[in-house]
Amino acid sequence: MTTTANGTATGSSGSSDRGIFGGLTARIRAGRSTGWGVFHAGSRAMILGGLMLIISAFLPWVVIPIAGETFSLRGTDGPGVATLAVGFLAFAGAFVPKRGLALAHALIPGVLVALIVAAQAFRLIQLSAQTGSWGGLLPGMGLILAAGGAVILIRVAVRMWRMRPAA
Repeated sequence: MTTTANGTATGSSGSSDRGIFGGLTARIRAGRSTGWGVFHAGSRAMILGGLMLIISAFLPWVVIPIAGETFSLRGTDGPGVATLAVGFLAFAGAFVPKRGLALAHALIPGVLVALIVAAQAFRLIQLSAQTGSWGGLLPGMGLILAAGGAVILIRVAVRMWRMRPAA
């Protein structure tokens, strides 16, 4: 292997370094000059949204105040497990340099968690209406954090969809 004037490694046939890792080392080397490497335009938001989904799974999703005490149901007691799984998917998508794949890594978790949060909010309202005690079931911080993470992921997916790829 030899190195050309612009710093890319070439093999005996003169092709660029696409070896086992699909040119990852060349992208990292090229990205050092700009500071980005394998990241893309939506990486920061996807890291933030993914971490929000991961953390929300361990926080209370439903708070039940009874006789001066509060009881809570964590996200891992129910649909927060799915939120945890897709949170890792969104976080991993921040490191995917392919536009279409990164878009899917943002859109699928965002829409799925938005549906889960909407179903949970509907169920909270439905149970409060059935029991007649408004304020008997309250959304917890985990449910609110999951909703925020879903909004961030959907927003970054729309932004990546509208953005034209570099020539």
